[in-house]
Amino acid sequence: MSSVLNSTATRFDSDLDLVKRAQQGDSDAFASLFYAHKARIYSVCLRMTNNTAEAEDLTQDAFLQVFRKLATFRGDSALSTWLYRIAVNTVLMHFRKKALRQISLDEPYNQDARLVRREYGSRDGRLVGSVDRIALTRAIKELPVGYRTIFLLHEVEGYEHQEIAELLDCSVGNSKSQLHKAKLRIRELLGYARDEAVAENPATRRDHRSSEPLIGNWREPPELPQKAGSMVPAMSSGTQQFFDSNA
Repeated sequence: MSSVLNSTATRFDSDLDLVKRAQQGDSDAFASLFYAHKARIYSVCLRMTNNTAEAEDLTQDAFLQVFRKLATFRGDSALSTWLYRIAVNTVLMHFRKKALRQISLDEPYNQDARLVRREYGSRDGRLVGSVDRIALTRAIKELPVGYRTIFLLHEVEGYEHQEIAELLDCSVGNSKSQLHKAKLRIRELLGYARDEAVAENPATRRDHRSSEPLIGNWREPPELPQKAGSMVPAMSSGTQQFFDSNA
């Protein structure tokens, strides 16, 4: 445990040092921040959009926002929390610009919405892992943006509700409520909804983690595509841009 705490403290101190140097105009320090955090930011963007090209662009947009707002970071929270907030807001703004239907974090779930049970064929032991992963990805993609965001942050990225509340500027109770509704919706889409009597049977009941047995494998961070992995931040007087190092 002490080694984990020491590692976390070292990461925190390292980030703060890099931030201070970047705030003073050190482009190498900003590049180090970029390379240290780009994979997880890309992961958030990809899982929220389920689109590789959009995730690449949004990762770049998010770090551009980081560059522009870096002077406002005071270290009151972990840098990773601050970066995630920017990444999530960047994706949500992207959705709004695309005029996609948005759902407020406070908007009640529409119980009258037509449920469409997805059928993905009979289970084949040789392919079950891949098929389940695809099914889960499709189900998560169909969640309203508000539900999807909280589901991904809590179940996939491992954030606690208090952290999510800080990230999304909502209440802890709201985060818990939206997560519960997201799980119910996913169960419906995957065909996991069970008769209440059966669900009350201890032998068949699923807890809030095991109710989605596919999440464990889905937590594996997606591999960065070549373009996203080669984006290098550039800082110069009066210029804010990213360029592709392979260009």
